[in-house]
Amino acid sequence: MSNALPSNTLDVHSVALEAAGIAISLVTRVPAPLKSIADQVIRSASSVPANLSEGHGRVGRDRMHHWRIAYGSAKEVDSHLRLLIHANVIDKNRAHTALDLFDRVRAMTWRLLHPRG
Repeated sequence: MSNALPSNTLDVHSVALEAAGIAISLVTRVPAPLKSIADQVIRSASSVPANLSEGHGRVGRDRMHHWRIAYGSAKEVDSHLRLLIHANVIDKNRAHTALDLFDRVRAMTWRLLHPRG
């Protein structure tokens, strides 16, 4: 396996930053009973670009480890946002924008984790 970095790494980081920014802004006014879920959205959403960036600076298995964490965090924030949509406490349209972006992040990260050839 080559240590060459795929060219889409910076693209995925940019998409992750956009998705995280939307997700975080969605949960800033979540009611107190759901505040722990909102806090988890903030942690998992911010973890995605952070781990993509950290993985970018690593090599080999360490790089893949950070990208796996980013992928898992993108899955986690997806679940939390969907729960908050169903609880009718966040803007559904903006949340779907974030969900679509996190889906793109997962697809792009999957390709980083499973390069062809």
